[in-house]
Order: sequence, then structure tokens, then C-alpha cells
Amino acid sequence: MTSTDHPAVAKFTAALLEAGLTDSAAGIRILDDEVRTAAAAANALGIEVGAIANSLIFRATYNGAVEPLLVLTSGAHRADTKRVAAIVGADRIDKADPVFVKENTGQAIGGVAPSGHPQRIRTLVDNHLATYAVVWAAAGHPKSVYPTTFEQLVALTGGTAADVRSVEDDS
Repeated sequence: MTSTDHPAVAKFTAALLEAGLTDSAAGIRILDDEVRTAAAAANALGIEVGAIANSLIFRATYNGAVEPLLVLTSGAHRADTKRVAAIVGADRIDKADPVFVKENTGQAIGGVAPSGHPQRIRTLVDNHLATYAVVWAAAGHPKSVYPTTFEQLVALTGGTAADVRSVEDDS
């Protein structure tokens, strides 16, 4: 992929434009290689790993019903699934497999954008991302990224700002 013509990237670009985030849409970059990890994305962009907003899709279970949950977390740490479950009131939070991710986002693992999904997904946005003036997130494909801010992530997703990091990362 060498352009923003990929269907998932195009759909995400449209979501950015609809939200009035023209600078973010114009800032979408197509990288030479896939960047499926925060470390790889940070290396490709020449920035701190903490300024990467990882898009993590989980299977959240509420009274036996499973729903997707998007957690946008800083690449500087891991998300604590017990903490996340308590925040959203889920009985449990489990890792989603690639099929579940694709069905619920229309995007592949490693390229899940904050929006542009078939339906709005409940979202938590890691408070740690607010410590960076600019953060970078996936733009619908594992080779695509875009610049944004913590505030824009919260607004774009209709998400909830939360402390989602693992307790081990607090020390």
C-alpha cells in the first residue's frame, strides 16, 4: 500500500473530515512497512513510544453478552484488563482475536483506527496520552498513522478519559 486509497484508510479519513479534523486527515502518513506495535511505530516516526496511541480491541462481557471495547492506550505501558473491566462495569475483559477485531472495526489488528468502524464502539482513552502535545494513532491499516491530540481522540471516539495502565507501570 502506497496511498490513502485503501478502503479502511479512506473510510477513516472520511470520519476525520466529518468530525472537522482536517489537519489530522491531511497528516495521514503511509509508512514503508507495517507498524503493528507501538515500538515499531515510534521507531518509524522518530518519536517516543509513549506518544503512540495503541488501539486495543477487547471482548467485554456484560451478563453473558459480549461487546467490543476499544482502549486507546499509550505505547509506554500495558492496559490493565481488571482495571478496564472495573471502569466499564464489565464482568470480564478478554483479548479479541483477529476475526472479532475485523468484524467489529472493519480493520486489521495493527491498523485499527479510533473511528471509522461499522458502528460506534465504546472507547476508553488513556489519560497518559494527555502528557504529549501530539500523539500518533493508526489510520485504518498497519502501514498508516496520523497525528492527533488526546482531546481530539476523546472527542472523535465519544470516549471516556481513564487511567487504564497496569499497576506494574505505576511504579
